[in-house]
Amino acid sequence: MIHIFEIVEKSGRKIRLTEERWKHIANEHPSISHEEIKNVLIGPIVIKPSKYDPAHVRWYYSFNKVKKLYLMVAVKYLNGEGFVITAYYMRNIK
Repeated sequence: MIHIFEIVEKSGRKIRLTEERWKHIANEHPSISHEEIKNVLIGPIVIKPSKYDPAHVRWYYSFNKVKKLYLMVAVKYLNGEGFVITAYYMRNIK
């Protein structure tokens, strides 16, 4: 599996964005760059558990002042490592 990037977030866990997930995000949300995703993961303003899978999925948020929207990046954790599921802009934090 090809990785676009892999980072270590502030709690010490690895998170990666795979080429397959990047293609999905770029297709569905072309205004988002992989650098924006990386920046949210490195410096989120808040991290919340997912409503749908709170044991394994975390939602990372950052505010874009130009767009006046929050960028949410969903990360699924398996065996202590995370991978980006999706990312999109939204008006409010869930």
